[in-house]
Amino acid sequence: MPQRKHLAALLVIFLLAAEACTKAPPPAPITAAPPHRAVPTPVGTTQTVLQKTFNLKDLATFPFEIPADAVMPHLHGIFESFTGHAHGASDDSANIDFLVLNEDQQSAAENNRASEALFSVEASHNQAVNLDLPPSLNHAVKYYLIFRNPDAKNSKVVEANFRVDF
Repeated sequence: MPQRKHLAALLVIFLLAAEACTKAPPPAPITAAPPHRAVPTPVGTTQTVLQKTFNLKDLATFPFEIPADAVMPHLHGIFESFTGHAHGASDDSANIDFLVLNEDQQSAAENNRASEALFSVEASHNQAVNLDLPPSLNHAVKYYLIFRNPDAKNSKVVEANFRVDF
């Protein structure tokens, strides 16, 4: 009988040990980066990009940024150039070039590499601009308004008013 008690005790210990071995350890908690929180730009938001009258000898660059998650940014505005002074002669003698560039295009232009522009106008003294920009997704995007005077000997005056609607 004492052997039966020992066998029974050993059997219980064996069964408990076997059961303990078959239990899977609890799963490790999953840690992941927090998801990107998309915050849509409210419809009807407007950002002033440039509202200025300035002298243009050869080149003027005005950077602006589209915030992250801008779904449908739209650049619009107008510029007019004059010879002599603001609201002076605004005819072909006041013609300038105008470009809208993204960061890659701006970098290429600074390094004298050929590149296309998102938007360009050559030899104009009065121009309205309406341009849909690509969505900015989850990061801000930088753009540049470039005013170029092909006749650097004769300075021009430019009056510009540009906004971005979201």
